[in-house]
Amino acid sequence: MDSQLGGSSSQQPNVASSLQQPTRSNNPLQGSFQQPSQLGNVQQPLPSQLGSVQQPSQLGSLQQSSQLGSLQQPGLTSNYVLQGSLQQPSQLGSLQQPSHLGSLKQPLQPTNQLGALQQYSLTNRFSPSPMQQLIKGDRSMITLSDENLMVKQVLGTHAPDGREVDIRPLLYIVEDILNRTTLNPDGLMITGTQAQVEYLEDKSHQANFLVLLDALSYIIDRISCQIQYMKAFGGSDAHQITLSIFHLVSSFAWDTKLVLVLAGFALNYGEFWLLAQIYSTNQLAKAMAFLKQVPGIIEHAGLLKPKFDALNDLIRVVLEVTRIVVEFKELPSTYITQEVPALSSAFAQVPTAIYWTIRSIVACAAQISSFTSLGYEFVASTTEAWELSTLTHKLRTIRDHLKKQLEICNQYIEEKRDAEAFQMLVNLFEMIHINNMKPLRAIIYPRDDIQPLFDGYAKKRVNIDVLRRKNVLLLISSLNISQDELSILEQIYNESRIHSTRLESQYELVWIPLVDHSLPWTDRMQKRFESLQSSMPWYTVYHPNLIGKAVVRFIKEKWHFRNKPILVVLDPQGRVVSPNAIHMMWIWGTNAFPFTSAREETLWRDETWRLELLINGIDPTILNWIKEGKYIFLYGGDDTEWVRKFTNRARAVASAADVSLELAYVGKSSKREQVRRVLATITVEKLGHCWQDLAMMWYFWTRLESMLFSKIQQGKADDHSDPMMQEIKKLLSYDRDGSWAVLCKGSFVVVNGHGNSILPTLVDYDKWKENVRLQGFDVAFKNHHELLRGESYPCCRFEFSHFAGRIPEGMRCPECHRSMEKYTTYLCCHDEGTPNILYY
Repeated sequence: MDSQLGGSSSQQPNVASSLQQPTRSNNPLQGSFQQPSQLGNVQQPLPSQLGSVQQPSQLGSLQQSSQLGSLQQPGLTSNYVLQGSLQQPSQLGSLQQPSHLGSLKQPLQPTNQLGALQQYSLTNRFSPSPMQQLIKGDRSMITLSDENLMVKQVLGTHAPDGREVDIRPLLYIVEDILNRTTLNPDGLMITGTQAQVEYLEDKSHQANFLVLLDALSYIIDRISCQIQYMKAFGGSDAHQITLSIFHLVSSFAWDTKLVLVLAGFALNYGEFWLLAQIYSTNQLAKAMAFLKQVPGIIEHAGLLKPKFDALNDLIRVVLEVTRIVVEFKELPSTYITQEVPALSSAFAQVPTAIYWTIRSIVACAAQISSFTSLGYEFVASTTEAWELSTLTHKLRTIRDHLKKQLEICNQYIEEKRDAEAFQMLVNLFEMIHINNMKPLRAIIYPRDDIQPLFDGYAKKRVNIDVLRRKNVLLLISSLNISQDELSILEQIYNESRIHSTRLESQYELVWIPLVDHSLPWTDRMQKRFESLQSSMPWYTVYHPNLIGKAVVRFIKEKWHFRNKPILVVLDPQGRVVSPNAIHMMWIWGTNAFPFTSAREETLWRDETWRLELLINGIDPTILNWIKEGKYIFLYGGDDTEWVRKFTNRARAVASAADVSLELAYVGKSSKREQVRRVLATITVEKLGHCWQDLAMMWYFWTRLESMLFSKIQQGKADDHSDPMMQEIKKLLSYDRDGSWAVLCKGSFVVVNGHGNSILPTLVDYDKWKENVRLQGFDVAFKNHHELLRGESYPCCRFEFSHFAGRIPEGMRCPECHRSMEKYTTYLCCHDEGTPNILYY
């Protein structure tokens, strides 16, 4: 203890006991704090440190006049009306006797004593304040300190006894006190929020907190008194005082040490400003406020602003460092250990961080102590504000380092938790369940504290139980799902609801909106989500933030979601019976119920390559042509001149061959603006039948693309024994590469050809017209087309978007049957908002 405060080489084991600090449990006014016999050699160096401040002729003493002088010495001026020591009761009594006060009472007459105290507190000159003494003599410690030696001394005081203390509730109270105390130039202003006081208002927490306070109140009192009576140390340097506080809390863990010291400071700081808040309305508080110079401080708020700004800045950063240290202690050891470099680095820095934080608390306490003995020199001086700012800068550097390490640790923990949650999801969907509740809760929202679903029909929130033991179709998409997709899906869904007694209507649809959790949630995103949600008649997740990161990862990795919507089907037991039934929905609608992979295989087995498969329900006019057995040219592309030549030549050939021929333009899967120009030409020049509604074109191409992906999902991406797959691939490739046409006779597809072979076949009609009478128009056209196609081999190409979902590892050209090469292509995706599964 001597070495800590007085510079002696000897050190007593218990610093707190050697100081004999008064506590709130024992009347501090009755303690023997300044008895020479108790302080021993701690007091011996003080005159050399304080200089003239502790000369017997100035401060005096209440002990023995032969040692430090007496308060009654006539040489003591009125400047020291508040500097006398208040230890011994017998001496306190003598302060009230005129014969003892002597000249000390003269300046106060004939005015009121309390008023005089306020007046003299700011107008008279004082000796250097404790803050000045504490920092000016220790400036080198801030800038040139040997941190290794300092850390070694701090570690020497650390002797934890193994007690585990939940310090968070105490920190909540301390934060609330410090957040509600500040000063502005106009006077005192109480600011701040409730912080976490609501935590303590919970009755379930109050009992535990009272137990905590009962165990810690004694040490908090000792710290508070040591901080409050710090001026009794005279000119002791901040390092020694800080070490003495470390000795008081030696048996506690690092985070507990810091919060306890901060609580001791908050006790004094909050008491000081509480008087300032109520002194104008409470007589007792008014008297106490005068003793603490509160009215004068408020009156001179403008002069004190730099000091209070510096003080408030330092207190704020002290709180920030304290929170970070506590958060480090609360990191779950299940997910992170000191083997992680970020945590190891932070733990190595914690003793240094706590030292400078406690030392800053000491500086703040010295500043407050100086306010109770203000003089003009202190008010005018900016030195103290500069010193506090230096400590603030020091702590901010420490805070930034620890904060960065904490962020790294939290990210590491989050990744560990997400990996654990992801594996739990994988295991869950591999298990057998009685019903679908566990899998659905795991995907949508695992807790029971809220209703996580929104009923689009009833427009109200509901629980997941509405899905119990039902076939559930999870519509998974981003917020970029198109209105075309929603309108077609809604039409199919509403049709199934009309036939509510039919087996295929016994399913529920739930929208699972996926968003990037690394991006901030904006008002624009909220409006987009609300707009989509309000347009859906089925169930939706109430808000995207209910879907966890592990769920997003699971959906992307196990269900192959990229960016295009998918429809994952769960049976009444929660088993995945189709990883993506949206292709089935587009192709066959509710006829695909129960939307299982087995049902998909059955539907394809019964299907044939025919015009009804391409048109199914889109255009009744074409369906009527099919029934009438007409020849039909279904064609597309965005080349207006090709369309004009093709339609005119086709009509001329049909007339020459004396066959009934109809033409229907179905557009293109992209480039809507070019398609609109072609539509305008067809309409104005009356070149044939076309779809004016672009949504019909979207649905046609979406169904065709869905046929390809449905086949890929079944593992038939490169199956040359499946002629239907080859025709689907050809048509999609032709759409990408230019113009095309499909010749049908009724529902039977005669020719599926590229524009550079279809148009020449029509142009060469004179070469094969003789065969029309012998073979029929369809066979003659096909034979001549095959002849031209064989000469040119218009090979195919495909461009799969990475957002398309399941992409085949390799493919063969449907024309020449050779293995196709794989390229990486970048295409602009803003084609007037047109979605495209293949070329998005």
